[in-house]
Amino acid sequence: MFTPLTGRAVLVTGGTKGIGKGIAGVFAGAGANVVVVGRDPATGEPAAAELAGGEGEVAFVRADVREAADCERMAAETVERFGGIDVLCANAGVFPDVRLEDMTESDIDEIFATNVKGSMLSVKACLPALERSGRGRVILTSSITGPITGYPGWSHYGATKAAQLGFLRTAAIELAPKAITINAVLPGNIVTEGLAELGPEYRQKMEESIPQRRLGTVQDIGHAALFFATDEASYITGQAIVIDGGQVLPESLAALEAQ
Repeated sequence: MFTPLTGRAVLVTGGTKGIGKGIAGVFAGAGANVVVVGRDPATGEPAAAELAGGEGEVAFVRADVREAADCERMAAETVERFGGIDVLCANAGVFPDVRLEDMTESDIDEIFATNVKGSMLSVKACLPALERSGRGRVILTSSITGPITGYPGWSHYGATKAAQLGFLRTAAIELAPKAITINAVLPGNIVTEGLAELGPEYRQKMEESIPQRRLGTVQDIGHAALFFATDEASYITGQAIVIDGGQVLPESLAALEAQ
């Protein structure tokens, strides 16, 4: 039995949809007080309202993680509302599709600004509150794409997700004396709004390449993040866990067909 997270303050960037919303929902369901962060109030306010109603409170804060001032403000508003920050889920990310030969300097700058710079600025802004917590937790949302696998059109995305893990390892050393752990979840193919945009054929092919023959849910990622936030995970830091239904295990589709 894990120690309950009731009443703890959790900040989830990119928490208004997709995996971030799933993570926020799992924490709210566990009784935590959750702030979901996004750039668009038209999406964020309804998301917070949808997630509310459980034991914990849920609030929306508008912020752009690409901007240091916004990150400082989202941390300050979370502290003002819930008295501190116990958990930061640095989840905000974008995944535009563009082949290397068509990629522009702007394409590269924009994805690194959100996925890498945004993660680092979010952690930095929350550090004082996480240290005051005495049990601070940081969970990064990386991906299997980049650290483990590749996919045409996502070379810049994969580079950012690998970069997050490079940041993770040194950050873990620096944060350890402050009683803060930092770990990462690496989702495989998860059912989100973004996946739906790729079409039914893409989904079918992905399901065929996964040993469990199904895509993951946002709750699957949320539960892994929740574990990293528990008191029982206090001795785990600098680590990354793959949540992909076994997708990265077969050496080819032939391995699955051999079943």
